[in-house]
Amino acid sequence: MASTEDKAANKENVSSWKDSIYNPRTGELLGRTASSWALILLFYLVFYCFLAGMFALTMWVMLLTLDDYVPRYRDRVPEPGLVIRPNSLDITFNKSDSKNYKNYVNHLESFLQRYNDSMQENNEECIPGEYYMQDGGEMTKKVCPFRRTSLSLCSGLSDTDFGYQEGKPCVLLKMNRIIGLKPIGDPYINCTVKKDHPVQMHYFPSEGRIDKMYFPYYGKKAHENYMQPLVAVKLLLTKEDYNKELAVECRVEGTNLRNNDERDKFLGRVTFRVKVVE
Repeated sequence: MASTEDKAANKENVSSWKDSIYNPRTGELLGRTASSWALILLFYLVFYCFLAGMFALTMWVMLLTLDDYVPRYRDRVPEPGLVIRPNSLDITFNKSDSKNYKNYVNHLESFLQRYNDSMQENNEECIPGEYYMQDGGEMTKKVCPFRRTSLSLCSGLSDTDFGYQEGKPCVLLKMNRIIGLKPIGDPYINCTVKKDHPVQMHYFPSEGRIDKMYFPYYGKKAHENYMQPLVAVKLLLTKEDYNKELAVECRVEGTNLRNNDERDKFLGRVTFRVKVVE
């Protein structure tokens, strides 16, 4: 059995442990009085309020340097890329099965809705071959119309299947938007098929031209209704081209825009594959 001294020692240890949390004799909690805790909390409250105020002031000063219409730094994307519609780099379909190419046709039709003449009638008529400069005046910029009808056989108006039913598919190309871009020269799209004998193509508008009146672009907020000009390429495939995977490369030519950077395969160009199954 434990001696009286052992019991007293255990009792004293328990009491000492309890007192370290709250001492009823001195009123201390975790070794500090109420006034000491109040001073610590007040210090940290003032300290964190000061930090929050400094952060808010820094953000406010930074926002004063920003323009709502033009990004301050635009050096990361100096050259436009080239993208295609339908949104696929591997276009494979059976021309005898409408369900097989339905997704491509629906994607093109949906994409071209904003280019309908009814959506373009309120846009400003521009002078072809000249940049449409709007540096002064209103912050909201006017937009030059790009009508769907200019895509002719690839507009989806006369041929609602965009050539997929006959095995001569249409592909739409556009350049990415770059604020302030004014390409020097007369830009146009040129496509080649990587195979032994060339494949004939039709371009819409004529010769795959991209008119300079659609430049420069002033940004998403200033140019809210801006529509990128399109170039449609109709691949005139023949029977000997069917059941083969053809690699097609399209480039922006005729300007100072780069299209041969080996580090970026989409800078001024795009490569995609087409396979038509008979």
